[in-house]
Amino acid sequence: MASAPGTPPGDAPVPPLLIACALGIERLALRAGGRGGAPGPVTVLRTGMGPKNTERALARALGDGTEGREAGPGAAPAAGVIASGFCAGLAPGMHPGDVVVAEETRGPWGITPCTATDVLTAALTRAVPGRTVHTGPLTASDHVVRGQERAELAATGAIAVDMESAATLHSALRAGVRPVAAVRVVVDAPEHELVRIGTVRGGISAFRVLRAVLPAFYEWHRSLLLPRR
Repeated sequence: MASAPGTPPGDAPVPPLLIACALGIERLALRAGGRGGAPGPVTVLRTGMGPKNTERALARALGDGTEGREAGPGAAPAAGVIASGFCAGLAPGMHPGDVVVAEETRGPWGITPCTATDVLTAALTRAVPGRTVHTGPLTASDHVVRGQERAELAATGAIAVDMESAATLHSALRAGVRPVAAVRVVVDAPEHELVRIGTVRGGISAFRVLRAVLPAFYEWHRSLLLPRR
């Protein structure tokens, strides 16, 4: 019998998908998206804020560094990992509710390229029509970025900044070879900083967008199961 579209041939297990976020409000939004359409098991993991909490949470979730390195018959497939949640936009013209698809994450550990960003970008454009989807480097910070520091990070070519994505992807790959991605929703931007009036409205907008991204994540996950050409 032929395999269903988007599933591995034969009886190969479908790799799980792990979606990592820092905050309870982010987890609430992501879990509200439902599980319909997911090709395999999905876990939404709340890591806590900051890179150290993120590293600890990913190590617990993914194991001791051996997962994903075995490729023999019967080996369990490695989980795909997506870092998600809110971020600060760096590029002029960004607005709360815009979506950022990282082409790479940048942090103290170096640069981590992301997997199948073209698939994610197209899927998110369909999932959140009317919202702008930006692609480019996502950089790390260990604190909230404002004012001149935001401009300095933008000058490096980064389009957005957050505290956990780079640590998530670094930790995921340290635990084994696997597909990784980072998708963030802008909650503040150069012309819409958190300290300004309208923050609540911008936060609500970002929450609604984050709640709608799950179908795109599942489409990315499903695309990884297709034969490579």
